[in-house]
Amino acid sequence: MKIGLCGTMSVGKTTLVNRLKELGQFKSFEFATERSKHLMSLGIPLNTDSTLKGQTVFLAERVAELMKENIITDRTIIDVIAFTNLAKSIDFKDKEYFEDYACLFVGEYDYIFYISPEGTIMEDNGVRETDLEYRDDIDNAIVKTLNKFGHRCDNVHILKGSTNDRIEQMLGIIQD
Repeated sequence: MKIGLCGTMSVGKTTLVNRLKELGQFKSFEFATERSKHLMSLGIPLNTDSTLKGQTVFLAERVAELMKENIITDRTIIDVIAFTNLAKSIDFKDKEYFEDYACLFVGEYDYIFYISPEGTIMEDNGVRETDLEYRDDIDNAIVKTLNKFGHRCDNVHILKGSTNDRIEQMLGIIQD
């Protein structure tokens, strides 16, 4: 089973994945959490400074995750497309080409859970962008991308509330 969490920065995706690691029903799963600090150390620009090459690296990471038998990841191809579409340094036509290619993999997720930013506070982890307007822009781009390509995955759901609420919602959906 391939489960992807998507959403803007600082909404609790990594926290949720780390909590899911503790649950027995996911003992056979691999877990992937953000590697932004590592990627930054390699000189790969993030957030508003992202480049086509950088987004290609992010896409390759997401596709590699989809090659796993059981995976829960705190980023999806939906996120990569959204960040690419908002990158200032990437030409419009290149964004279209990238999106056309990347969307081919969306249907490989068994579940995509969109994490709503509703009620979450922006935290500074020293890597992510902390501009609230950019955070909202990314959220809007993710929702737009989900509306455009979410149909490729049979199970797209919204999670809201506390981490415990989100876990309860996920388990209810997966067990149905």
